[in-house]
Amino acid sequence: MGELSRRDMLKAGGTLGAIGALSVATPAQARVWTWSPSGSVAGTGAGADPRWVWDEEADPLVASLIDHGAVPDVNRLLRTWTKNGQPLPAGLPADLRDFMERARQLPPWADRGKLATAVEFNDKRGIYLGVLYGFASGMMSTVIPKEARAVYYSKGGADMKDRISKTAKLGYDIGSRKAYDADGEMIVTCVKTRLVHAAVRHLLPKSPHWQRAADEEIPISQADMMVTWHSLPTTVMKNLTAWRVPIPAHESAAFLHSWQLAAHLLGIKDEYIPASWQEADSQARQVLDPVLAPTPEGVKLADILLNLGAAIDAGILSKRVLGAFTRFLLGDQIAGWLKISRYPFWDGILNTLWEPFIAVREGTLKTFPGTENVYWLFDELLRKIVLVYLSEARPISIEIPLTNNPDY
Repeated sequence: MGELSRRDMLKAGGTLGAIGALSVATPAQARVWTWSPSGSVAGTGAGADPRWVWDEEADPLVASLIDHGAVPDVNRLLRTWTKNGQPLPAGLPADLRDFMERARQLPPWADRGKLATAVEFNDKRGIYLGVLYGFASGMMSTVIPKEARAVYYSKGGADMKDRISKTAKLGYDIGSRKAYDADGEMIVTCVKTRLVHAAVRHLLPKSPHWQRAADEEIPISQADMMVTWHSLPTTVMKNLTAWRVPIPAHESAAFLHSWQLAAHLLGIKDEYIPASWQEADSQARQVLDPVLAPTPEGVKLADILLNLGAAIDAGILSKRVLGAFTRFLLGDQIAGWLKISRYPFWDGILNTLWEPFIAVREGTLKTFPGTENVYWLFDELLRKIVLVYLSEARPISIEIPLTNNPDY
């Protein structure tokens, strides 16, 4: 273990609280987290290193539900709670009901005007977002070591198609026209996911397989959640910018705002949520870029993702096309880590013709320099990937797990 572990800190006499944990860290460790809360949506904060902060509200509550055998009844009741404005079902434990009523509230800084603009942005850019959520973000998750291990050894790792469907629901819900409205589903999805994260924090440390592979004692810290967050909106916006997709400033800010609210509802403290794209890029350079690395678990997960298209291939989504697209989006180093082969035909046309294709779609270039067949293939590729990753409108139940991956 290259970093100070929670066990090490407890042995040193520190407390479990974030500030107490930092008090026993070495000066070098304490300086690792340097991003200032002044750049957050809160504008202020304690500045505690988020690696030692979890979810002090949800974690003990969900652990108690699991230990007292209440989860099956809770899951059964919560299956009926699907819309943001819907009352919580009768029969929930009082402490859980109180928590969820608090957790479902939008923060005072929520801006309905920006959310309306985000709808416009998602309507215009939805087809790009599906591709980027699936491959820039989805494949990046396999080279985020803590995330890859947590997914692989938790219950979700036993059924990756179901796990990916539930992850895709987040992307679908945030991009829907009613995302945060009373008849939308984004708030419900976030609150249920927050409960799942708390359950994983309670269960995963009991897995000997995860213990042997992990370099931490409690998964899904606030830092881990921000790493995942940056693999989504921050990474998406970087790619849209690299593709030279023309995005008005107010739409860019609105898209960010929709994801800032998602972070809040997922239980990330406001002092860690970047207030601007400039702050997001700054934070990502500290928490995301340095942690990317290969793991055996991540390589296996990537292979599963690359085979997802087989069910709806229709001659378009083969493993080689998706592999080439991953290399194009994430680069040679990450593709090498994931043991993705080179596919000269697809590598070549993506590197040469993707930007002109985007320019034609956006109306900034009148004539596509390739053949009509290649343009059609690109267009179909976009649509098919969106079908895989963002066509998850069918009922999906996000439920509190009771076990880890039974295969490990």
